Parts: sequence; C-alpha cells; structure tokens
Amino acid sequence: MRRILCVVLAAQVLAGCANSVVPRSAGSAPIADRAGSATAIPTPAYRIKPATPIMPRAVTPAPAGPTALSTGGVAGPDIASLNIDKAAASRALVAFQLSCPALLRRTDYSGLTNNADWSSACASAATWDRSRAIDFFTGNFETVQVGDGKSYATGYYEPEIAGSRVRTPGYTVPIYGRPADVIDVDLGKFSDKLVGKKISGRVSGTTLIPYYTRSEIEDGALAGKGLELAWAADPVEFFFLQVQGSGKLQLPDGSTMQIAYGGQNGRDYTGIGALMRDRGLVMPGQLSMQGIMAYLRAHPDEGRAIMRENKSWVFFREITGDGPIGALGVAVTGRGSVAADPAFAPLGAPVFLSMDRADASGLWIAQDTGGAIKGANRFDTFWGAGADARVIAGGMSARGTAFIFVPKGVLARLQSGSTTGGGTTP
Repeated sequence: MRRILCVVLAAQVLAGCANSVVPRSAGSAPIADRAGSATAIPTPAYRIKPATPIMPRAVTPAPAGPTALSTGGVAGPDIASLNIDKAAASRALVAFQLSCPALLRRTDYSGLTNNADWSSACASAATWDRSRAIDFFTGNFETVQVGDGKSYATGYYEPEIAGSRVRTPGYTVPIYGRPADVIDVDLGKFSDKLVGKKISGRVSGTTLIPYYTRSEIEDGALAGKGLELAWAADPVEFFFLQVQGSGKLQLPDGSTMQIAYGGQNGRDYTGIGALMRDRGLVMPGQLSMQGIMAYLRAHPDEGRAIMRENKSWVFFREITGDGPIGALGVAVTGRGSVAADPAFAPLGAPVFLSMDRADASGLWIAQDTGGAIKGANRFDTFWGAGADARVIAGGMSARGTAFIFVPKGVLARLQSGSTTGGGTTP
C-alpha cells in the first residue's frame, strides 16, 4: 500500500470512470479557511493539450495474469525513439537516484527483475550528470510492453488544508495515527497465486476480522485512545486528503504540519463520484473534484452519508523534511513520480507514458502505489502541491500506451524462459 494512498481527485474519486470531466477554464474551488468554513479561491485556468499516443505493439489477446511476468508482453520501442523531454528526464533521474537504495533490496512482485539487475544502473546514476539525463536512460535501459500496453492514467497531488494540533472550536475532525491493533497480512507468503495481495484487519479472540469501517470510526470507535495526531477544520477537505493519502495542515499560528500515509483499515475503496453520478446527483459536467465538493457542502447530511459509503479509512503519521513519502519510503517528485501496481511494474522503475494528453505523456518513475491503482498499465501521476497541481490532478484522465524500462540484459533473460500469457514473455 502506498504511503500516499490512492488517487486522484475527480478521476479516482470516480474509481477510474472513463467519462470524468476535466476542468478547462477558471472557476472556484472551495477550501477551508482558518475558522473552518468553506470559502472560495480562484481555480487556475488550465487548457488541455491533446497528443497522439504511440500505438502499442501487437500481442495475441489472452486473459491477464496476476503479475507482469504471467501476463506476458513484448519488447517495446528503442528508448532513443521516444522523444524524451530533457526536463522530464532530469526529474526522472533525480527520482531514480532516490529510489536506488530501495530498488536494490525490495522484492519485485512483477516478476520482471531481481535486485541484481539494477546494480549497474544504480551505480551509474549515483554520479551521472543530470544535464545528460536522457543519455543515462538510453544507455542503461530497454523497454517492455506489458500485455497489450493499453494504459489509463489519473492524477494525484498533495493537499493543503486547515488543521490544528489540538481540538479547538472550528477544528473538530480527528486525524488518527495508526492503531496498534491493525494487522497487515501479506497473502503472497501463503500462496504464490496471491503474490502482491495484502489484507488488513484486527484480531478478535483467535480470528482475524475486518477492521472498523469509516462509519464506525467517525462514530467513535477510536475515540479516547490517544491516537489523534491533529484535528481538521473541514470534513470534506479531510475526506479528499484521505483519498490523496498525504498532505499538509495549515495550523492556526501560520506554521505547517506535514502528514504522510501511515496505514489503512483494509476496507475496499469506493469512489463516491461514481455513486453520485449513477444516482443522478451530479451531472457529467459536475464530475470534477470541485463539482463533487460543491454538492457535498450544499447537502451536508446526504454528503456525509455518501462519504461513509467509502468504508476505507487512512491513518497518518507526522513527518519532517522532504515529502510526501511514497511506497518506496522516499519523497515523491511532482511531475516526475507515478503510482503503479507493483504486481505489474517494478517499484523504482522508469515508465514511459505515451498518452492522449501531452501533460501526462513522458518519462516518470514508479515510486508509489494506490488502493485504486490496480492492474497492468494503470498509473496515477503525481503533480506536487498548490493550486495548479490541484486542478491538473483533479481532472487527469488520460489513455494511451505504457512502456516499462528495465535494465539492459533483462529482456534476453526473460526471453530465454517459457511463453506465458497471450504474448511472448517480455
């Protein structure tokens, strides 16, 4: 589970709905002011630049397997042909350098690589001149298309909301740290068919049972246990901060408290935007994060009930220094990091997205995971903090083709194995 939990704003709140609407012009976005009430701030204008994705390589259709290796695929295009942007390559190199210590010790659930595969590239990255970042990637990697290569990308960002370290009038929404009784289970240790799958719960007697739901937690299941890290001013803003999984609290004295993902209750994530759309509560043109927030604020009782239908609850921890922190335990990079399903993309690996939106296209580093980021070629692009990041992430919905970068020599080793999935093992 990524330290920055899942997601998106509009698109992920919609749980991957392909019809989410991107805000294309200036408007207003509600935030919580110091007293905790909703106020409006200008939403930056943002115009989407369309792009034409690279066509994926042809593969024989077959059901997807549980990992990249079992799904199969083909070798992708030569990296030199991908027209990588120089600035994006520089950001990606910095992110890759940060990822290398984890790359050399973590388990690759995708089955594509092992720790030793990354040794040479990481050694080169340590002293590589960032002004020549493109040369680093062309010289050290080759591309793999997993399955049919068809990709879907959403976006997430780092929210900034009003909060307080102590409960005071106007700050009454508890932000909990991880309870000691949350038990995480790596199911892959019990069955090869469950590699990359995890569950969380709590022990009752000798039985592992589901942990408390959002409704139960909001009704006081954790109250009085000393788990409150801080208090938020606005339940709607805090709900969306939980969706993002990390953020900053703007405290009454003007200082900032940075909180990062500290765990989750193990309950499935439910996108409330899809529920609201299906019930006719919001029209297609209102399916941005801002439109969903506006409805929740205008109908507080109904909005609270809708948010409770997402039983997932995120716990937090306070951090200092660089942040937010991704699943690899290092800070993620705005416009340079993506969340991915570790069963289909090695965490720490470079990923090239060729999408129908220019802003989503380019070179990224897979440094994070997400509760709604599941399956082959599913990615969540990280945009940093601030008003621009909020608008772009809140409406990101892009489709195209994805290629995973693996160290040179990996393809030859994989191709010497058996054929799996619907295509040749990469």
